Amino acid sequence: MGLTQWELIEEDLLSDDWAQLHRAKLRLTLSNGTVLEQYRQTYDRGDGTVLLPYDLEAGRVLLGRQFRWPAARRGDADPHLIEAAAGALDDADPEDRIRAEVSEELGLTLGPVEKVFEAYSSPGSITEIMHYFVAPYTSRPDQSHVGGLEEEGEEIEVIDLTISEALAMIRDGRIRDAKTIILLQHAALHIFSRSDT
Repeated sequence: MGLTQWELIEEDLLSDDWAQLHRAKLRLTLSNGTVLEQYRQTYDRGDGTVLLPYDLEAGRVLLGRQFRWPAARRGDADPHLIEAAAGALDDADPEDRIRAEVSEELGLTLGPVEKVFEAYSSPGSITEIMHYFVAPYTSRPDQSHVGGLEEEGEEIEVIDLTISEALAMIRDGRIRDAKTIILLQHAALHIFSRSDT
């Protein structure tokens, strides 16, 4: 017995502004033989890349805090979200793109980076696949500053935290960005678990 079989009946472009919004009419045949016709929408802004810098010896990670309109639109009391450096690929190689983003957002020039996996961001409606990376950096007392590209409306507070502080911020709700939570959990399980920090 197989899973759902599908056929695209028609597809319409609803919006082509910052990203593309499509509406598709699908014919789904379920494994029990039931046939359904349904409309689904997909939001396509391309794929993205994200990276968590870590200092294994010091037990620290580097994140950024910036204004996010969707959080403000929802009415969040503080729409300035704490996140790992990330960006859209815009047809670039994922590693090349994340190196540029980390330089722009956090002011870091990276040495070796490690790709840990790829994952859909929200497969119920968004086509984006994120490319997840980690890379070592050296924590310094003057690490915190404001980064980002002014011409893109970015004003990013760079935050140097211990991994313990970052994990506590997930638990108490100060870190609410999914890609950042994923990378912090990965670091806790696969990077910092190898040390006594």
